[in-house]
Amino acid sequence: MRPRVSVQDSALRDGNFSLQIDPVRSEDAGLYEAQVTYNTGVQSCQVELGVITVTLSPPSPVVENEPLLLSCNSSHQVSLVETRWFHNGRLVPTFGTFFSLNGALSILRPAMSDEGSWRCQLRYSDNVIVSATYNLQILGFDGPTNSVVYAASGSAAD
Repeated sequence: MRPRVSVQDSALRDGNFSLQIDPVRSEDAGLYEAQVTYNTGVQSCQVELGVITVTLSPPSPVVENEPLLLSCNSSHQVSLVETRWFHNGRLVPTFGTFFSLNGALSILRPAMSDEGSWRCQLRYSDNVIVSATYNLQILGFDGPTNSVVYAASGSAAD
């Protein structure tokens, strides 16, 4: 996993034997065990790392009015009960423009107003809830809805 992992050598003296992974990848999910030997003793601990990913299809850049699919997947091995999507902190109703199926969100005609933070929240049958965020950027025309703009003669027009 090098060079994505590190251990803070200076923190070892204080009893902190944390492992840092940056960036985390989906294949990093699993059980990790740490063992520290000192004098005649051995200390160990186990930590399970779960990973959740949000992917975009087709990949960036997203063009206004072209359909897109945001997919949310987790390494949690229990059956998925519910998927909820939030746009800029607000729950998104999954009907009409937005359609959700098996952890994925389809946006049929993305608009400039769909830009921003999208968070998926997955709830499993064992009541574990996990979430991840994706910052969506859309290429498009962010101008007046009316294609006719009036400007006074001699003035500037934007």
